[in-house]
Amino acid sequence: MTPSQRTGKQVEPDASRPYMPDYGIVNAASGEGLLPWSWAIQRLENARNYWIATRRANGQPHLMPVWGVWLDETFYFSTGRHSRKARNLADDPRCVVSPERADEAVIVEGVAEAVSDPSLVARVADAYSKKYDWIIEPAPDGVRDAHGNEGPLFAVHPRVAFGFGGDLAGSATRWVFTER
Repeated sequence: MTPSQRTGKQVEPDASRPYMPDYGIVNAASGEGLLPWSWAIQRLENARNYWIATRRANGQPHLMPVWGVWLDETFYFSTGRHSRKARNLADDPRCVVSPERADEAVIVEGVAEAVSDPSLVARVADAYSKKYDWIIEPAPDGVRDAHGNEGPLFAVHPRVAFGFGGDLAGSATRWVFTER
């Protein structure tokens, strides 16, 4: 359960400038120019396609596009049970998710976990189905649902996120999630 689910309100992550030597990033000690978390949420909610990066057991990176939804400070996506993504996450749940647009980039580093709570699965499946006009009903292990889906639903809980608007030097923002 996320902090907002427990308290019923949005929890703002701590915002600061990322450490990016040689990029001319503006000092944000005053807080000026930092992007609000709502800016990132808008991009996470409205994107159609996302990139997810995982790590193979031998350390080799793996990057693939996915569909997903952002709900309650968490990114949810489904994939095939035997897909490279699912196998990588079984070995190492750390991953990175980013919406498709690089000109207004949002990068979320987090930890993925399989979702099994039926009420949460139903809520996410409903949001996913509305967004993509595609029925998704993640199925139990080894079972294919009536719509041909066979795979787990993952929740990626952010630990740190980065945002970059049109002015990289003046907008670069790092958000740290402390209440997880």
